[in-house]
Amino acid sequence: MICSVNTMGVSGIQGNPISVECYVSNGLPAFDIVGLPDAAVKEARERVRAAAKTSGMKFPSGRITVNLAPANLKKAGTHYDLPILLGIMSAVGTIRRPKSSSAFIGELSLDGQIRPVNGVLPMVIAAKYAGFQTVYVPAENAPEATLARGPAIIPVKTVKELASALNGETQLEEEPIWVPERKDTETLDFKDVLGQENVKRAMEVAAAGSHNILLVGPPGSGKSMLSKRLPSILPDMTWEESLEVTQVYSVMGMVSAKSPLVMQRPFRSPHHTVSNAGLAGGGVNPRPGEISLAHKGVLFLDELPEFHKDTLDVMRQPMEDGRVTISRVSGTVSYPAEFMLVCAMNPCKCGWYGDPSGRCTCTEQSVQNYRSRISGPLLDRIDMILEVPAVKFEELRTRKEAEPSKAIKERVDTARKRQNKRFGDFSGMCNARMGPEELRVYCKLDEESAELMRQAFDAFGLTARSYDRILRVARTIADLEGEENISTTHIAEAIQYRTVEL
Repeated sequence: MICSVNTMGVSGIQGNPISVECYVSNGLPAFDIVGLPDAAVKEARERVRAAAKTSGMKFPSGRITVNLAPANLKKAGTHYDLPILLGIMSAVGTIRRPKSSSAFIGELSLDGQIRPVNGVLPMVIAAKYAGFQTVYVPAENAPEATLARGPAIIPVKTVKELASALNGETQLEEEPIWVPERKDTETLDFKDVLGQENVKRAMEVAAAGSHNILLVGPPGSGKSMLSKRLPSILPDMTWEESLEVTQVYSVMGMVSAKSPLVMQRPFRSPHHTVSNAGLAGGGVNPRPGEISLAHKGVLFLDELPEFHKDTLDVMRQPMEDGRVTISRVSGTVSYPAEFMLVCAMNPCKCGWYGDPSGRCTCTEQSVQNYRSRISGPLLDRIDMILEVPAVKFEELRTRKEAEPSKAIKERVDTARKRQNKRFGDFSGMCNARMGPEELRVYCKLDEESAELMRQAFDAFGLTARSYDRILRVARTIADLEGEENISTTHIAEAIQYRTVEL
C-alpha cells in the first residue's frame, strides 16, 4: 500500500516541488520519515497521528515509511504535516487518492485544525511554474497564495473538511484573487523639518536615484528626523517589486490574511547591537536578515560608528551585488538585498566636533579613533556624504511650514519615470544600479565636465568606485532637472556630496 502526494518546499525564497511518498505495510508498529527531514518535520509523526484520530479516522498500526523526495534536499518546516497525513490515509484507503495535478501545504494541530505556515507565496509561485493546477492551503494563507496569480487556491480549515471534499462528499470553494485596496497611510512629512534645505535637496537626489547616503552632524541637527521621512518621497512600488518583497516577508511569517501584500517600501532601522546574522541573515536554517527585509526600501543605521565594525563590513558585498548568499552546513541560500542605505552619525564621541560653540571636549586622537570604526571600503560604497549643521535659532523661531513631501515626491517620481524609460519599465533598475556599460552610454561627459572631474579626482583622492558613484549621482541630478546630458553644474553638485572628510 503506497501513495504519493505532492507538496512544496522552500529554500531561501525559492520554492521547489516535493513528493511525499507514503508506504504502509504489516509489521511491528513504526513510523519513519526519511529524506533529510529536520526536527520539525520529524515531529510531524505525533501531530499526524493525533490529528487523524481526533478527526475520526483509524490510524494504521503497522509499519509506516514516509519518504520526502528528492531525498538529497534538506526538508525544514511544519507544512509537510498535511501531505504526510493525506498520503498515509490514502495508502490505506480512508481518503481517495489526490489528483497528481494538486499540491497540499499545511501544519496540523492535534485536534485536526489546519494551521497557517510561513513561505506560502514562494511555494505557490513555484507550484505555478511546476504546472500544478490546484493548491490546497490553510485558510489563513489563502489570500497570500492568490497573489501568485497561477493555480486555483483552495482554502481548508480542518482535516475532516478536506477528507470529505477529496472523497466527493462535499465541495470546497476556490479562494477569490485578493485585490489590494489603496489606502492613504499617514506618514512622516518633510514639512515638519525646519531649515536644512541643503540636506533636503540631498535627500531628494538620493531618493530619485536610490543612492546610499551618510549624514554627519551634531546631536539634534535633524539627522534621524530627516531619515525617517525619506519613505514619504520614495516612488510607489510596482507590482513586481511588491511581490518580490512579499516573498521575503512571507518566509519570515510577517504577512497576515488581512494584509498579505507588502505595498509600502520597507523601512528597517535595526539597533546598533544587531549581530552579523541579524543584519545579513543566517542561522542553522538560514533566514533573511535586515538587509533583505529592507529589499527595495531603506535600511537606516543610526549612530553608525556604534555598530560593530565586522557587522558593518558584511554589507559590503550585498551593496554591490544586490543579493546576499548565506552558506551553512545545511546548504546555501540566496536572498535579494537591493536596499538604499541611509546612515547617520555624530562627528565625534561627544557630538560637537567642529561646532562654532567650541563645546567639543574630544582630542584629535579620540575623534580619529571614533571615525575609524567605519572602514574605508564601506565609506567608498556610499554615494553621498553630507554634513548636517545645527539648526539656527531664526529658522526655529519662524515656524514657517516647509515644502511638503508630496511636492518633493512628484519631482522624484518624474525622475524615476525617466530612468524607467531609459532602462526599461520592467528592469527595476535605477541610476544607483548602473553598471559599466550603462555608465559609458548614459554618463558621457563633455570636455569641461571631464576637466572638473579630473580636478576633483586629484584633489580628493577619489577611487575608481567613488568616481563612478559621482557619475551616477550627477546622472540623477540631471534627471531631476529634466536634462538629457550631464553638465558641469550637475557634476559640481555631485562632487559637493563627496567632500566631507571622515
